[in-house]
Amino acid sequence: MSKDFVPSPVTRAVRLALGSSLIAFSYPSLAQETTNLDALVVSATALKVETPLVETPRPASVVDEEELSERNVQSLDETFRYRAGVTSGFYGPDNDTDWIKIRGFDQSTYQDGLRIYRQGFYQWLPETYGLDRVELLKGPASILYGEAPPGGVINAISKRPTDEARGEIQIQAGTNAHRQLGLDTSGPVGDSSDVSYRLVGLYRDGEGDIDYTENERYYVAPSLRWDISDDTSLTLLASFQKDDAVPYNGFKLAYGTIQDTPFGKVEPSTFYGEPGYDTNERTQSALGYSLSHQINNTWEFQQDARYSELDLLLRSIYMSFQSGPREGTRGIVYRDGNLESWTLDNRLVGKWFTDRTENTLLIGVDYQDLETRGKELDNFAFSTIDIFDPSYGNFTPVAPADLTLVNTRKEQTGLYIQNQLRLDNHWVFLAGARYDQADVVNRNLSADSREKADAEEVSLSGGVMYLADNGLSPYLSWTESFEPIAGTDSNGNLYEPRSGEQLEFGVKYAPDDLDGYVTAAIYNIKEENSLVNNPSGFQVQEGERETQGFEIESVVYLTDQLELTAAYTYNDATSDNTTDNQPEAPADLIPRHSASAWLDYTFQALAPGLKLGGGARYVGGTDDSFTGAAVPSYTLVDLMASYAFADNWRAQLNVNNVADREYVASCEFYCYYGEERSITGTLSYRW
Repeated sequence: MSKDFVPSPVTRAVRLALGSSLIAFSYPSLAQETTNLDALVVSATALKVETPLVETPRPASVVDEEELSERNVQSLDETFRYRAGVTSGFYGPDNDTDWIKIRGFDQSTYQDGLRIYRQGFYQWLPETYGLDRVELLKGPASILYGEAPPGGVINAISKRPTDEARGEIQIQAGTNAHRQLGLDTSGPVGDSSDVSYRLVGLYRDGEGDIDYTENERYYVAPSLRWDISDDTSLTLLASFQKDDAVPYNGFKLAYGTIQDTPFGKVEPSTFYGEPGYDTNERTQSALGYSLSHQINNTWEFQQDARYSELDLLLRSIYMSFQSGPREGTRGIVYRDGNLESWTLDNRLVGKWFTDRTENTLLIGVDYQDLETRGKELDNFAFSTIDIFDPSYGNFTPVAPADLTLVNTRKEQTGLYIQNQLRLDNHWVFLAGARYDQADVVNRNLSADSREKADAEEVSLSGGVMYLADNGLSPYLSWTESFEPIAGTDSNGNLYEPRSGEQLEFGVKYAPDDLDGYVTAAIYNIKEENSLVNNPSGFQVQEGERETQGFEIESVVYLTDQLELTAAYTYNDATSDNTTDNQPEAPADLIPRHSASAWLDYTFQALAPGLKLGGGARYVGGTDDSFTGAAVPSYTLVDLMASYAFADNWRAQLNVNNVADREYVASCEFYCYYGEERSITGTLSYRW
C-alpha cells in the first residue's frame, strides 16, 4: 500500500490498528489507486498463526516493506530504530553482524519462520531489499521457537510471488562511494493463473566510515508459487548472496575516545587492521519451501523447510589492549570454514466456532540441525601499533600451523501445542506448552577435546486479554525461554541451560475513531544460570540478569496527510554476579531511557507526489562495567524527501545523522563510535 496517496480512514485503521503489512507485492503508485483490504494480513510471528496483533496478549511490532524503503533501511539492525524496546547501533556500523538487543537481552533471528543460525562469527545476514516485512516478538519465546535468548524473536519475511505482473528497477548513489542497483519483478508465469514467480536481485558497493574498509555485495533471490489446487499451495524460496569486504572493525579503547590523553583523541575513522590483509569473504545460499494444505473446513497443515550454507573467510585485526603511552597491542580473529543447517517446522492449525467462542489450536513439531566446521585462531597479542597514528605492515601473517580445526553441532527437536480461545467477542485466553530436546557438542579436532550440553526442557506460556468496546485491550502474559550452554564446570559437570521468564502487563488501544494504534506495557524479564567468573578463575552458573521496564509505542495519523510513529522505552537492566558478593550493576550497552519519533507529511493540492519525513532518535547514557567510564547520551536526526513524477518514476533522498554528530555509541571494555552522516539518493522506475 502506498503512502504517496492518502488512504481512506478504513484502510488506515485496518493497516495501523492491526500492525499489519501487505503480503501482496505492492509498490507506491504515482496515480490514484485503490486498496484491496483482502491483501492485508497480520503478524504470524507472535503466535505462528495469523492473528491481529491487537487481539494478541503478547508484545509485537511490524515494519513493512513500505517503511523499509522510505527509511532506506540497509541492514536488519536498522529496522526497529523507531520502535520501542529495541537497542541497536551500539557497536557502530558493522558489515559482518546485525547487533540488536531487545529489552536488554540478546534475541534470535528467523527468516520465513525458520531459524537463521549465527554461530560465533558465522553470521547469516538477510538482505533487506529482499524483504516484504520484518516482524518482532518481544520477550522469551521458547514456547514456539525452542532454545533462544530471552530477548525475543525477529522474523524477516521474504518477498513472495504475486498474481499480477509488476516490477521495479532502482539505482542509488550516496556518501562513502555508495552505489546500488536493484531489480524486483514478479507476476504469473506465461498465461498460467496457478503459477507465479518473483525475482529479486541487487548489487551494492561502498566504503565504510573507517579508513580502508569496504563492502561489495551480490544478491539474487528467485521464488516460485504453485497453487496446486484450491486447497494446496507450494512456494519455493531460494537465495544467493556474496560479500567481499574489509571488516568494519570499530574496536577502540576508552583511552582516546571517552578518556582524555596527552596525545589528543583517536579519530573515528582510525583503522587498526592491515590494508590488503584484513578480509571478510562470505557466501551464503539457501533453498527451501513453504507448503500449506487445507484438509477440511477445520484443519490446515502447514510445513516450512530450508537448507542453508554459509562459507566464510575472515581475517580481522583489532585493537586488543593498551601496551604503552601511545602504543596498543592488536589481536586477530581468523575463521576459515562453513556452516550448514537444516530446519523443518510442521504445524496443524484447527479453527472452530460456537455461538460464544472462536477457538484456534496449534500443534507443531520442528527440527533444527546446525553444524559449523572450520579452522580458527584467536590471538590477543598479534602485533603492536601506534594508537593515534597507525603505521601498517609490522605483522607476521597467520601460518596454517597456527590454526585449530573446530567443529560445532547443534540439534533440537521440539513438540509444541498452543490454544487461543476467544469468548463472547471480548475475552482472549492463550495457553501453550512445549517440550524440547536440544544437544550441543563443541569439538576441538586438533586437540581431540570435546564439550557437550544436553537439555530436555518444558516451556510454558499463558496470557489473557480483554477486548473492550472502546478499543482498549488490557492484557497479562507469562512466557519462558531456555538456551543450552556447551561446556562443563570445574567439577566436570555439564552446565545447566540458561533460563528466562517474563511477566508482562500491557494495554493495546485501537478504537474505531483513531486512525492508528497505541500500545503500552510494563514487564519484568529475568535470566538465571548465566555464566560468570568466580575468584578462582573458573566460570560458574551464579549470574543473573534482570530487566524491569516500561515502553509505549504508537503509529497514528494525526491528520489525513500527517502520520506519526513514536516510541519511548525505560529499561532498568542489571547484571548480578552472586559468586563474589558484588552488588547488582547496570548491564552494559543498555540505556535506561530511549525515545524516537518520526513524522510523514504527504502533500496533496500544493505539491502532489511530494512527501517529506523526518525523525529524531534519543539514546540515553550507559556505563562501562569494565573501565567505569560513563558514555554520554546522544540524539540523532534523520530526514527523507520523495517525489513521484512522470509515469511510474520516483526520486528519494535520505539523510541519516543530519548534523554529522560525532559520538561514542557504547563502551564495553572497548568503545565504539556511532555512524557518521550518510546521504543517499534513490531513483526508481516502477510498473
